[in-house]
Amino acid sequence: MSITNSGTGTGDGTRAVRAGLPDPVAYEPTLPGPVFAAHYHLPGEPTGPYTYGRDENPTWTHLERAIGELEAPEETGVETVVFASGMAAVSAVLLSQARAGDTVVLPSDGYQALALVREQLEAYDVRVRTAPTGGDAQLGVLGGARLLWIETPSNPGLDVCDIRRLADAAHAAGALVAVDNTLATPLGQRPLELGADFSVASGTKGLTGHGDVLLGYVTCRDAELAARVRRWRKVVGAIPGPMEAWLAHRSLATLQLRADKQGANALALAEALREHPAVSGLRHPGLPGDPSYPLASRQMRRFGSVVSFTLPDRGYAERFLDGLRLAEDATSFGGVRSTAERRARWGGDAVPEGFIRFSVGAEDPEDLVADVLRALDAATP
Repeated sequence: MSITNSGTGTGDGTRAVRAGLPDPVAYEPTLPGPVFAAHYHLPGEPTGPYTYGRDENPTWTHLERAIGELEAPEETGVETVVFASGMAAVSAVLLSQARAGDTVVLPSDGYQALALVREQLEAYDVRVRTAPTGGDAQLGVLGGARLLWIETPSNPGLDVCDIRRLADAAHAAGALVAVDNTLATPLGQRPLELGADFSVASGTKGLTGHGDVLLGYVTCRDAELAARVRRWRKVVGAIPGPMEAWLAHRSLATLQLRADKQGANALALAEALREHPAVSGLRHPGLPGDPSYPLASRQMRRFGSVVSFTLPDRGYAERFLDGLRLAEDATSFGGVRSTAERRARWGGDAVPEGFIRFSVGAEDPEDLVADVLRALDAATP
């Protein structure tokens, strides 16, 4: 089903609270409740929009329209396909577009589960090349590629690459371009406007922002590409539950409020950590002096809620995490409650043992900064 934008409002806040809402009907809710249906009345030929629960669902339709309006608000004909998780969305793009003998370019410093996707691609005889995000290094390995996968800012290192530059080069070389927009969210960055063919994200993170929904999505403007992604969803059955889709849509209404509050808090925390003697390798794209700041300032509209830094060793990092009172030790980001983790505990990321990924929430910044500085001091041997 092709989803077109409704053109409601021009500001991010207005768009977020109204995105994807159906035309008003007297005595009906503004946002209809979730539709729990495996099948629909289907007399005669199956020509209607809703035939079977694995193919389409009205609750998905509202959410897909909403996400499309946020990812590409000035465009019509944009299509979004929602999935059960971010990795389902990632896999759908890579595995629906690449064929045996094709070459795919991935970031070498991207989300660690990309390594699992790489194994599957190679099992299907798809060649994979990698290069770091920083410095637009993927430009050097584009030759002959079918698809370029960009992750900017990268997770967890927070490097930024030039989407427009990479997309132009990839298209000139005959490659499609997909951008993982999870960390930025559509209010922080619009990959389709910067030349990407796909904007892909885990809605589990900042998009929904409450740590209670697993969701993913793919947005693109090309109907044929979208059809391949949608067919992949049907084949593997990676569909979201109606309740999850409804919760995600409900959460979009506060996206601008959350993004602004959490982004401001993240910058306040990063600034407070700059001079701490135990902290090294501090990164946040919105921090003046960060290596990514000049590019991020041109490309991003908001800088996200994640701050990363390195503590002297594993023991120091674990004492710090144990001492936090306003941040949970959890492996996610983008939520209204701050979380932090020692990322190396999972393996797979090329980070030091004391590397911390800190997802800044919506607490009062004075309280959060004081808690972090107190925990850092308490962790000192």
